[in-house]
Amino acid sequence: MLQTVAGDYRRKVKTVDELCAAIGSRPRAKKVIMCHGVFDLVHPGHIRHLLYAKEKADVLVASLTADAHITKAQYRPFVPQELRALNLAALEMVDFVLIDLNPTPIDNIARIQPDFFAKGYEYADGGINPKTQHELEVLQSYGGELLFTPGDIVYSSSHLIESGPPNIALEKLLLLMEADGLDFDRLRRITENCEGKRVHVVGDTIVDSLTYTTMIGGMTKTPTPSVRFDNRVDFIGGAAIVAKHLRAAGAEVTFSTMLGDDDLKDFVLEGLADSGVKCLPIIDKARPTTHKNAYVCGDYRLLKVDTLDNRSITDKQTEQFSKQIEQMQTEAVVFSDFRHGIFNRRTIPMMTGAIPSGVFRVADSQVASRWGNILEFKGFDLITPNEREARFSLADQDTGVRPLAAKLHEESDCKTVILKLGDRGVLTCRRGKENDPRSFFVVDSFAQNVVDAVGAGDALLAYATLALMTDQSEVAASILGSMAAALECECDGNIPVGRSDLCGRIDSVEKRARFE
Repeated sequence: MLQTVAGDYRRKVKTVDELCAAIGSRPRAKKVIMCHGVFDLVHPGHIRHLLYAKEKADVLVASLTADAHITKAQYRPFVPQELRALNLAALEMVDFVLIDLNPTPIDNIARIQPDFFAKGYEYADGGINPKTQHELEVLQSYGGELLFTPGDIVYSSSHLIESGPPNIALEKLLLLMEADGLDFDRLRRITENCEGKRVHVVGDTIVDSLTYTTMIGGMTKTPTPSVRFDNRVDFIGGAAIVAKHLRAAGAEVTFSTMLGDDDLKDFVLEGLADSGVKCLPIIDKARPTTHKNAYVCGDYRLLKVDTLDNRSITDKQTEQFSKQIEQMQTEAVVFSDFRHGIFNRRTIPMMTGAIPSGVFRVADSQVASRWGNILEFKGFDLITPNEREARFSLADQDTGVRPLAAKLHEESDCKTVILKLGDRGVLTCRRGKENDPRSFFVVDSFAQNVVDAVGAGDALLAYATLALMTDQSEVAASILGSMAAALECECDGNIPVGRSDLCGRIDSVEKRARFE
């Protein structure tokens, strides 16, 4: 798939064992020099550094830090390790490229034993720092030498990325797909194979309304706009839209939820029945059906009025939900938690314990304006929090996104964590696989024209769940979930993303990949 991107210079990228076999051991007929860095964006400073190094020896080895050990800034690396390796391999002066899976180059210096190790001049400015001193000691132990590149200009990859990052989303996607053995036909087959999957969704129903208005003036004594009512459009949202997304993808869906005894209850039940979702409502006459009404004027949302009751459900109601979960013949259970009463520290253990053995377990906890903790769903197969929810659950507002996701993955003891990063896409952590050093990866956003980002996470949750049930590929799940989220972003209100819509997006991305 990546032949047009990689070319035959892919052969330059070696493992440490392959590299040692290729260059041989000391003393060598040809001198070897080694450079090491992140190389997130290859820029003029890097080129000059590599050219200088090549002048000092016969063979130039460019070593780069693996993604897992890059903690600088919030969203680094910008370019994944395989693509960074290919960028270096494409340079004529570079003979071999090595992705260093260690935190520092120390182990590989000792293993490869280059004749020279070249560093940028800034590492010598003001004296040798402790890390460089350690490298020097390893070099001197076998007779190697440390060289510093002359120069007086530092080109910062971070500065270039922050000031105007290049769009390499497609190249990153193709490389990721190839590494996981995926192609576009397989993505289409996964969507087709979602047909008939049995899923039980449990969670809070929300009716989302958009009340459209026209500005007609304002108050003279207070900064209060005056608007004319035009019309109101109601959408089924919350956990109910997750159920509708799953149904639109072809799954057989049962939905357990709490509703008030009011007109909105009827609107929800009729809408779910029309879409083919089997609903098992628990009706509570003491609370309203959760309703969120946003007032829209032109392109602005002026105000949102919520009608709700966030009190916890009763023990009896918890038992009713647990019984439904226990007795349902299903392949997956999805807990969609909006913290409107169904899920809390008291009810979650009871309902989690009711899930039958062997059933695929998924949870999403959306706590935009309420208390909630995704870590209450421990040991699940998939969780899909956003960055804010992850930071809330870990009480961590400072850590970079990659180590944050890794920490959440470990704390949650979940098989897969898809961390939603808004317009930056998603970062997925998965349990390590044999011979696969990459336990995480990034999929950039597929959104083309964002109209309304609300509800994108629900579409991602639905399609990522079905993809993992169908194919077990975390990469495919992240890609298809992200495509579904993009489609949801491009329409106003909660509209279920259908399978044909998703296949259309797969087709359009493939055409771009083929330069059509």
